[in-house]
Amino acid sequence: MTNLEELLHQRLTTAYEAVSGLSIDPLVRRSQHAHFQSDAALPLARRIGGNPRELAAAVAAEAQLDDLCSSVGISGPGFVNLTVSDAALGRLLAKIADDDRLGVPLVERPETVVVDYSGPNAAKEMHVGHLRSTIIGDAAVRLLAWQGHTVIRQNHIGEWGTPFGMLVEHLLDLGESEAAHELSVGDLNGFYQAARTKFDADDAFKDRSRRRVVLLQGGDETTLRLWRTLVEESKKYFMTVYGLLGVRLTADDFVGESRYNDQLHSVMDELEEQGLLRDSAGARCVFPGDHRNRDGEPLPVIVRKSDGGFGYGATDLATIRHRLRNLAATRLLYVVGLPQQQHLEMVHQTAREAGWLAPPARAEHIGFGSVLGSDGRMLRTRAGASVKLVDLLEEAVARASAVIAEKNPGLDEETRSRVARAVGIGAVKYVDLSTDRRKDYVFDYDRMLSFEGNAAPYLQYARARICSILRKAGTDPVSGPDRLVITEPAERALALELLGFGGVIAEVGESLEFHRLAGYLFGLASAFTGFFENCPVLRSEGAVRESRLALCDLTARTLALGLDLLGIESPDRM
Repeated sequence: MTNLEELLHQRLTTAYEAVSGLSIDPLVRRSQHAHFQSDAALPLARRIGGNPRELAAAVAAEAQLDDLCSSVGISGPGFVNLTVSDAALGRLLAKIADDDRLGVPLVERPETVVVDYSGPNAAKEMHVGHLRSTIIGDAAVRLLAWQGHTVIRQNHIGEWGTPFGMLVEHLLDLGESEAAHELSVGDLNGFYQAARTKFDADDAFKDRSRRRVVLLQGGDETTLRLWRTLVEESKKYFMTVYGLLGVRLTADDFVGESRYNDQLHSVMDELEEQGLLRDSAGARCVFPGDHRNRDGEPLPVIVRKSDGGFGYGATDLATIRHRLRNLAATRLLYVVGLPQQQHLEMVHQTAREAGWLAPPARAEHIGFGSVLGSDGRMLRTRAGASVKLVDLLEEAVARASAVIAEKNPGLDEETRSRVARAVGIGAVKYVDLSTDRRKDYVFDYDRMLSFEGNAAPYLQYARARICSILRKAGTDPVSGPDRLVITEPAERALALELLGFGGVIAEVGESLEFHRLAGYLFGLASAFTGFFENCPVLRSEGAVRESRLALCDLTARTLALGLDLLGIESPDRM
């Protein structure tokens, strides 16, 4: 095992059990007073009685830490302070350096995980509101797959229902060839807005649109063919955006609302058989759990509406049933904004009451806040419209290109273009993922494109600088269990950061709080900066030079892997 914190945790767990006869968490954490600190003696003393300082001393004497720690001391009312030896740091780092996975094992019990993310609406352009779901979902897909889980991507697009009667009628009015041309150039918003304007102003068009919805839901072949045209052109546009954003969603991952249309009656039948359906104002509903509105009245999940049609509540229930039964998923992730929390809780509770969602399977809402403008309100254009996602990303790349040209005017045009894309798109992703996903954040190009502080360019540049050092060295880092020699404080600080990677990955794989991985990478890059400023690499000699080159190489690999798990490229040159 190369996870230093886990090693200490295991050794101290054994020692606490030997001293107290109880199996307890030793509460190991990083400390300012030593490398690590165990805080478990205090709660243990409250639990079994005794002096916490004496208990801590007994644990320190019992713990088998000679091969890991140069000193084990007691401070305060009973803290066990652990200082890791330089020899142990070097030995553990060497093991990590020889491992393609940097010391992070595959998970012991891999699961089938469905990740529901992005989810734009057909016949509409993607806007800034789709940014967070797509970025966070892609990071979840990358990290969980790298851990060894079977990950199934699901892009649950909105491409069914009442608005499509209106859109199909507008397509017919334009003529199929003209409409196809308008859609193919990517003006989805213009097409939708023209249809909406006509719907609001023309009663005859409104009546035709409503009749068209009936034909669509009834399976009329002509209507379905025109509807498919709308959906397919929308998918082509979505794939263009995903390509620019650099996410792993493919055309095969589109699983729209229509996919479940033939399953809605059986969902209602099952719920009926189990006695979960009730009448409410002519609709058939489930009232899961104890969810209530502001007036204290029970809140329903509407399965079938009073007009006999099915709403998105029914579709969402069919979806979760399909993922549990047909895909055999044990972990369902819904990467959806926080305003949908109550709806998802009600759908998941209905699935539990129906017996579909039962241990070990579980459903999780990976909720997130909003993207704000400098005024603290939802980010919009000056005209008050939603910011198109393509425009936002292209602006980020253009600004990154200007920054790169100023910082490194010697780069050729092709390299600068490639680096600008990596930096611009990476900056947009990193500012999102480095924020606690439950919180809102202010979108600020200048801050996110900064080469200083906690921003993607700072991390990307740190790795590019290491790549430059390794190129100048002209040799590959040497191998061997004793090649890493830790003697200087800055080397020690960098070593401790490198050894923390596995623990962070394990934690984020459970919590999907990607700001913790981003924060780790920033800490690692900062530790490398301190190392680089205080420990000459190319000017050192012999074993010291080889050791420091090995530290550089391991840092570069860790930064590259960590950024890749966030979906961020790390250029070799900047």
